[in-house]
Amino acid sequence: MNPSKSDLPSRLLLNVESWRKARHWRIAFSGGLDSTVLLHLLAQLAKTESLPTLSAIHVHHGLQAAADAWPQHCQSVCDALGVPLRIERVTVKPGASLERAARDARYALFSSLTQANDVLLTGQHRDDQAETLMFRLLRGAGVRGLSGMPGERPLGQGVLVRALLDIPRAELEAYALAHQLRWIEDPSNQDSQFSRNYLRQQIMPLLTERWPQAQASMARSAGHLREAQGLLDELAQMDLAQAQTPDEFAWLGLPSLELAPLAGLSAARQRNALSHWLEPLTRLPDTDHWSGWTNLCDAAQSASPVWRLADGELHRSAGRLWWLSDDWLCPPMIGAEWQAPTSALRLPDNGRVIFSGQTPGGPLRIAYRQGGEVMHLAERGHRDLKRLLNERAVPGFVRGRLPLLFRGEELLAVANLPGLDGNAQEGWKLHWQPIDEDQGLR
Repeated sequence: MNPSKSDLPSRLLLNVESWRKARHWRIAFSGGLDSTVLLHLLAQLAKTESLPTLSAIHVHHGLQAAADAWPQHCQSVCDALGVPLRIERVTVKPGASLERAARDARYALFSSLTQANDVLLTGQHRDDQAETLMFRLLRGAGVRGLSGMPGERPLGQGVLVRALLDIPRAELEAYALAHQLRWIEDPSNQDSQFSRNYLRQQIMPLLTERWPQAQASMARSAGHLREAQGLLDELAQMDLAQAQTPDEFAWLGLPSLELAPLAGLSAARQRNALSHWLEPLTRLPDTDHWSGWTNLCDAAQSASPVWRLADGELHRSAGRLWWLSDDWLCPPMIGAEWQAPTSALRLPDNGRVIFSGQTPGGPLRIAYRQGGEVMHLAERGHRDLKRLLNERAVPGFVRGRLPLLFRGEELLAVANLPGLDGNAQEGWKLHWQPIDEDQGLR
């Protein structure tokens, strides 16, 4: 092996160079080989290099009896290296994949702890990258999935960095043995019922026996695919720029796109652009589930189709696509008396309303559309509310959430809709803020 390439500390330092000015480096420390080597390397480098503040975090999942002894082991390792350790327990939700549930719980914790200008360092290595590529290939992943694990990605308010991703496991093990490090061997890693373990124990050894450079080649292919995904992302951004047009309902605070520019693209470019847009919002659909997108596009002009995805719904209304999740999918509670109209009224699951200008006389109440409402307009007489909403092209999913102001049985105002939202002669308007940070409506 080339001596320069075997200089593990120097290579690690090069891999983390971009984050040398971070406020804090936290090592995700399981106690296994990879994270033990990473922790030891960084603790040694900190003696001679100017590095950010170092600490470690151990996550106890509570999934097996053997794991109860791991926090103590991790504490002794960190004490010997002079690195502060934080030990956290998480609850793993039961599901079809215990591996995925444990990972989700672990990374949810990491995300909550990673503040601005913080870096979380994890110990995944080149062999892990090859396994990831193989695993996703067998699951029929596309370019995004086959690009493997990125060397860095946003996490919480900071960033996650996989600083050992270009280093083979054998080199990490050689370092650990040379420095007489002790690490945990997780018994579950021997259970071939887990897909990754089966690949690691049964498949990868056969491949490397026949092709010794197999894992290096796979990791290189993941890099090529990551570059290809980068080009697809650039294309998606260009296509989305045409669809991210302003609209009069921007005050809803919802992710939204104009449909026509997307509909004019080829089917492949539609899927590429929409995947890019949806990726931070929801788990992406598999190939078969994309039929929901076709159905949404092909629905009649008068329809209000919905495509239900893992973490929310995509609605088509008023010529646009709208992403709805969380409280937007829950019908709001039927309104309430407005006892103190001089201050804001919080609406359960639906933000809040407040007056500007003079406050109309009461008694006042907020309610929601039930059907059959009629509103008196100074210049037009009595008009059916449904027709008024149609005239203003109010998206269908909003109509049942729009706060309506009543005095007795008289409909005085419809929040936020110009011409319907108040009384110009009396000098007041009703404003609805659908996003309320205290209630988490987003």
